Amino acid sequence: MKVLITGTAGFIGSHLALRLLKEGFQVVGLDCINDYYDVNLKYDRLEQAGILKSEILEGIITQSNKFEFYRFIKLQLEDKQALDELFKKEKFDYVVNLAAQAGVRYSIDNPYAYIDSNIVGFINILEACRYNDIKHLVYASSSSVYGLNEQIPFSTSSCTDHPMSLYAATKKANELMAHTYSQLYSLPTTGLRFFTVYGPWGRPDMALFLFAEAARKGAAINVYNNGDMMRDFTYVDDIVEGIYRATKHIPKKNSSWSGENPDSSYSSAPYKVYNIGNNSPVKLMDFITAIEKELGTDIKKNMLPLQAGDVPKTFANVEDLIRDVDYKPETAVKFGIKQFLNWYKIYYKK
Repeated sequence: MKVLITGTAGFIGSHLALRLLKEGFQVVGLDCINDYYDVNLKYDRLEQAGILKSEILEGIITQSNKFEFYRFIKLQLEDKQALDELFKKEKFDYVVNLAAQAGVRYSIDNPYAYIDSNIVGFINILEACRYNDIKHLVYASSSSVYGLNEQIPFSTSSCTDHPMSLYAATKKANELMAHTYSQLYSLPTTGLRFFTVYGPWGRPDMALFLFAEAARKGAAINVYNNGDMMRDFTYVDDIVEGIYRATKHIPKKNSSWSGENPDSSYSSAPYKVYNIGNNSPVKLMDFITAIEKELGTDIKKNMLPLQAGDVPKTFANVEDLIRDVDYKPETAVKFGIKQFLNWYKIYYKK
């Protein structure tokens, strides 16, 4: 089977590419390698799978020097013509769309970046899937879609109509757009709501990376809502396992769905949405303490009010993930923090 993974220079995408290659998939990776954060980290992630920066810069489809069935192309999802040509040429079986402009806080100051990548880019993916007989489109949504919803734990059947950031709104829009294509064109689609992903090769704008960086430099960290936050931190390997299993589990039309009592997590169309979270929220201050213990140092803290766009607590209900694909993320936070810090120390030679 041949799969297109968009966002393969990213945190989750780079891990997923390696996993699918080891499972015997043919993989084509795609990424625009934008400068939202350090592009060197993105190139280094790709190099782990044998994709060399020097060849990417030549502007060609790059063949991995480690995996026979892995190639990479630098491309923006907004480039509809190039994307359509890629689909026609490669004849993919599956598509896993992880490419997106990430970040809740960044969306407040840079709204158009989210419309271009997350809306225009996603409609181009949907159209390409529609016209090229894709067996299953899996795409990244986010726990941020729950917004003002305070029904804990967050269930995929719960209301997601009150987002608190444009980033969250674009992810909710992706789910609605995917459902439309599932309904109109019988395109099987699965949306995955990720909960606070962390681990080796993580993003520099995420909490664990920021905290480790501050500790290395002796700087202070910003602790929002005066530390009164809880997050369902989910280790990257658990996310990848969930994506892998969900990709193989192609949704079908469900005759039990009723428009008189609509459940937003599935449909009469071949459509499904899952949470992928650890189902075990951790207090932010406990998370910071675990980092401090692992590093053997105290980290200076700036206690600040709740940041615009943030939610105080996330907690994933994963009952349908367990039911449908027989999987529940369960990596302990202390183990995950240790794995990240081991990578971080080596990567930054500290």
